[in-house]
Amino acid sequence: MAESEDKSSLFGELRRFARTSGAVGGIAARVVGERAFGIKTNRAGHAEDLKTILGGLKGPMMKVAQFLSTVPDALPAEYAAELAQLQANAPAMGAAFVRRRMQGELGPDWRSRFAEFDVEAAAAASLGQVHRATLPDGTLVACKLQYPDMTSTVEADLRQLKLAMAIYHRMDNAIQHDDIYAELVERLREELDYVREAAQMRLYGLMLADRPEVHVPVPVEALSTRRLLTMTWLEGRPLMRRLEEAPPQDERNAIARALFHAWYVPFYRFGVIHGDPHLGNYQVCPDGSLNLLDFGAIRVFGAKFVRGVIDLYEAVRDDNEEQAHHAYSTWGFTGLTREKMAVLNDWARFLYEPLTQDRVRRIQEDDDPQFGRAVAERVHAGLKRTGGVRPPREFVLMDRSAIGLGSVFLRLGAELNWHRLFNELIADFDADTLAARQAAALAEARVPPTL
Repeated sequence: MAESEDKSSLFGELRRFARTSGAVGGIAARVVGERAFGIKTNRAGHAEDLKTILGGLKGPMMKVAQFLSTVPDALPAEYAAELAQLQANAPAMGAAFVRRRMQGELGPDWRSRFAEFDVEAAAAASLGQVHRATLPDGTLVACKLQYPDMTSTVEADLRQLKLAMAIYHRMDNAIQHDDIYAELVERLREELDYVREAAQMRLYGLMLADRPEVHVPVPVEALSTRRLLTMTWLEGRPLMRRLEEAPPQDERNAIARALFHAWYVPFYRFGVIHGDPHLGNYQVCPDGSLNLLDFGAIRVFGAKFVRGVIDLYEAVRDDNEEQAHHAYSTWGFTGLTREKMAVLNDWARFLYEPLTQDRVRRIQEDDDPQFGRAVAERVHAGLKRTGGVRPPREFVLMDRSAIGLGSVFLRLGAELNWHRLFNELIADFDADTLAARQAAALAEARVPPTL
C-alpha cells in the first residue's frame, strides 16, 4: 500500500512538472531570445499565459508566484505584474472526497466528533480548503483540510521554480537568488505541517493577547493532524468585500491601525513576522476590529536582526551612512561598496519614508500606482551596475512583508501618523528582553524548531 502511494505521489509530481515546465521554459526561452539576439517578443502576453497556467493549478505555485511578485526583480517586471494578480481560489474538493479525507485524518467515526459538519467548502485556498462545523458543545469551528498529494505538489513546484529562477539569473544577475530560493523551500515545506501551524496560531494568540482590535482563532488540538487543522470559527467579512463598499475614512484608518499592530507588535516585541500579508488573510468585524487568518508562513528572527531593522530606520532618518552600513552588515549583506550602499539606501528610503515623518499621511503620497515598481527598477539597475548583491535569507520574508503590508495600506487609503505608531513600538526596545520574551512565548506555544 505504501509503495503504491509513493508511486502515485511520484507520478503526480511528474505530471505536474510536465504541465508547468514546458510553459515556463518556453516563455523564458523567448525572453532569452529577446535579450541575447534582439528577437522582439510579447513578454506581457507570455506573462499572461504563465499566469493562466499557474492559476489553473491547485497548490503552492500560486503562493510562490504571489511571493515572487513582491521581491524586487526576482522575476521580469512583466511576469511580476501578472503574477501579482493571482488569487488563491482553487476549485474545491467534492463532498465524497472530503468524507474520505476526514476519515483518513480522524478515523472511521470522525463524524461523531461533530454535532454538524458542512461537507461543502466555505473557502478554498492554495494548500487546502475550509469547512464550517459545530462541536458537540455548540462551539463553531473551521476545519482546514489539506488537498491530497500536496507534498509531491510542493516538491514539483519547487523544482520548477528553481529552473525558472536559474534561467532568469543567467539573463540578469543583479540579485543572486540562492538564499531567496532556500528560504522559500523551508517556508513552503513548513506550511504543509498543520501541527506546526496550530502552534504558530497559539503563538500569535499569546503575542496579541493585549490587542483587543485583533482576533486570532484558537486551535482544537484533539481534532487536528498534520493535514487537518480545526480552530474556532471567527465571524467577519472579507476585507476586500468591505473595501468595495467604500467605507468611511475613520474605518479605513482603524483597520490599518489594527493591521499595523497585528504585524509589528509580534516583530518588535517577539522577533516574529507573519510572512503572507495579502487581503485574503483578513476579515473585518462589525465593531471595526480585525480577524487575522492563516498562520502557515511564519518567520522567527534573532534579536540582532530586529535591532538591525531599527538601526536602518535611524540611519535613514538621520542620513547616517555608517549606521546604515552597520545595519546591512548585521543582516548578513557582504561586499558592500560605497556605490552599492547608495543603491540599497535608495530602497531603504522608499520603505522607511512614511516612518520618518511625524505627521498624518498616506503610506505613499505619490499618486502613481507604479511608483514602487519604478523605485525597484532604479534599484535593480544600480545593483546591476555595481556588481549585484546577495540578499541574506532572513531579509527575504521581512522585505516581502513590508512590501505586501504597504500595498494593503495603500489599498485602504489609510491616513495615519505612521511615525508615532512605529516609535511607540520601538521606544523601549531591548535585545535581551526580546530574546527572553521570544523564548518564553515559543516554549508556551510549543512551536517546533524551523526546518
